[in-house]
Amino acid sequence: MFENLSERLSGVFDRLTKQGALSDEDVKTALREVRVALLEADVSLPVAREFVKTVQEKATGQAVTKSVTPGQQVVKIVHDALIDVLKGEGEPGSLKIDSPPAPILMVGLQGGGKTTTTAKLAKRMKDRDGKRVLMASLDVNRPAAMEQLAILGTQIGVDTLPIVKGESPVQIAKRAKTQAGLGGYDVYMLDTAGRLSIDEELMSQVEAVRDVANPRETLLVVDGLTGQDAVHTAENFDARIGISGVVLTRMDGDGRGGAALSMRAVTGKPIKFVGLGEKMDALETFEPERIAGRILGMGDIVALVEKAQETIEAEQAEKMMKRMAKGQFNMNDLKMQLEQMIKMGGMQGMMGMMPGMGKMAKQVEDAGFDDKILKQQIALIQSMTKKERANPALLQASRKKRIAKGAGMEVSDLNKLMKMHRQMSDMMKKMGKMGKGGMLKQAMKGMMGKGGMPGGMDPSQMDPKALEAAAKQMGGKLPGGLGGMGSGLGGGMGLPGGLSGFGKKK
Repeated sequence: MFENLSERLSGVFDRLTKQGALSDEDVKTALREVRVALLEADVSLPVAREFVKTVQEKATGQAVTKSVTPGQQVVKIVHDALIDVLKGEGEPGSLKIDSPPAPILMVGLQGGGKTTTTAKLAKRMKDRDGKRVLMASLDVNRPAAMEQLAILGTQIGVDTLPIVKGESPVQIAKRAKTQAGLGGYDVYMLDTAGRLSIDEELMSQVEAVRDVANPRETLLVVDGLTGQDAVHTAENFDARIGISGVVLTRMDGDGRGGAALSMRAVTGKPIKFVGLGEKMDALETFEPERIAGRILGMGDIVALVEKAQETIEAEQAEKMMKRMAKGQFNMNDLKMQLEQMIKMGGMQGMMGMMPGMGKMAKQVEDAGFDDKILKQQIALIQSMTKKERANPALLQASRKKRIAKGAGMEVSDLNKLMKMHRQMSDMMKKMGKMGKGGMLKQAMKGMMGKGGMPGGMDPSQMDPKALEAAAKQMGGKLPGGLGGMGSGLGGGMGLPGGLSGFGKKK
């Protein structure tokens, strides 16, 4: 979502960090480009002006000109200013749902993704916080709106209020309140009706529901692709109804991210969550520090580690670590790692979160390497017998032909897979030997430990050069040696080690 802005800013800062000392003129020129980049990313003019003014005040004078690496200091100042622009009150993603049954009112325009977001949020509270949630649809206008919420409720295992035709939104809200109290629910969510534009009827209807339910949280759901219009919508809703936070949807699209950067500054309301896809788990907490890191190309190691923790099963990883420490790495292990990569968002998803790797992700994409290739590699491994997977040394010409044919691939593709397996196997042996499996153990502890960060790194506290160095080290610190995939990137190659042949466009 912030791809274009990130590219523009990294270009500006690359030029700054290469210079020895910075004059006020250098800073002014760079900030002029920063302002243009922000405006192109659809950030509102007052916010862009205020942002540049803040950075300029901090960046000029003694602190910068006498610094050893002034360019890096400017990047740090911009990073801090970005966090200030994005930050709201309270903890990101925290909701006031302490005394049950806590009502949450979902409001917004039609087509913004209210119903889907209601279900996503209900699933998140059920799975992460262990809350009993009741969902109720108050949309009596849109055909099948109530049925849609009921179907989503069945999918995610969350109860929905039984549909009674002919009731008004206020009557449904009262019934939901009673049901939530009697049924012992912790939270009940009211999904209100949307309109194509903000009109008096919509506002008075939502106001009536608000007065009946007296919600603990009123979340406004807005489409992130609408840019500045999303900010105006938020201002209007806040003036009439009073919102406590914003959920931006469709943030996985190619929108320029201006809404996210302007929302907090203009409305004063925090962005609590962002929707990143259609699936029911595609809802993320909006963390200002991490978002600022991503925009400046510093990556988001925390999110990468969290994803790994969610997808890696500790017991399985422990077994794998013991095998790898002994230098045992067969096709079953490789298959597990390829599947792990797909679960963690594929090659590009992982690289986008690694510091200094953002540009590499683009190169990988341009080279035609996509997640389809990972699936093809898994198909080749599945085409092998149990014996062949456990002992790849058995694979001779006739077996190779059979395996390739079974997966609908060429023998040359299988040879590339075997080469990659050899390279990763060698790397595992080296890692296993380093201080009695030290590097491997560290990697696993980083993934399994609830402390979150491998090696105790905090991206917001590091300068870009240090982060880039960390990225190269991270080659060995990815889950269970996934680093083999990334090791080639540190050396400036277009594709990860061992995968170079796979990405050729036919």
